[in-house]
Amino acid sequence: MASTNVKPTRMELNRAKARLKTATRGHKLLKDKRDELMRQFMLIIKQNKELRQKVEAGLGEAMAAMSVASAVMSPEMLEQALLYPKQSVEVDMKLKNVMSVEVPEYSFKTRSDDPSEIYPYGYAMTSGELDDAIGSLSQTFSDMLELARVEKTMQLLAQEIEKTRRRVNALEYVMIPEMQATIKYITMKLEENERGNITRLMKVKDTILQEAHGYE
Repeated sequence: MASTNVKPTRMELNRAKARLKTATRGHKLLKDKRDELMRQFMLIIKQNKELRQKVEAGLGEAMAAMSVASAVMSPEMLEQALLYPKQSVEVDMKLKNVMSVEVPEYSFKTRSDDPSEIYPYGYAMTSGELDDAIGSLSQTFSDMLELARVEKTMQLLAQEIEKTRRRVNALEYVMIPEMQATIKYITMKLEENERGNITRLMKVKDTILQEAHGYE
């Protein structure tokens, strides 16, 4: 609906046309951004599916091995074996810009590069299944961290896609039509005023001619 509060002047018409041009350009940019966000989102979904399957398989192996270890070892011995871990892990996070969205990137480093440090016990009193369980968990840890990154990225991208979609719709279905209607309203008013001026000028001309020459 056109706004009837604007003054139907050529200055207002030029301003409305400039706003429409800016809104149209912004609409195109936002649509391009939305499409690229959707493309990135679909890639992340595929990556998430693959990582989730990998993590679930790794955790399944670890749980199966731990169940066997719990069956062949006493609860006291199992608890004592895992009571004092030797290895420690530091997790670091930095932000990466993806289409104006700050998404996290995780990295980790262990206190020691010795792979045997993940086993906090001696091998004499423990079972091989416990070794398998801890080994599977250790190998799955990096995938779990990557899965956390991917899922957080999915969440942030989905929020940005929804926000961008609303802006595109607001421009496409509300703001741009209103600007076009306003331009049409001002143009019609200016044309109406111009026709009125021409009619008045013709009447003035006729009046002058009649007074000067007696024309009717």
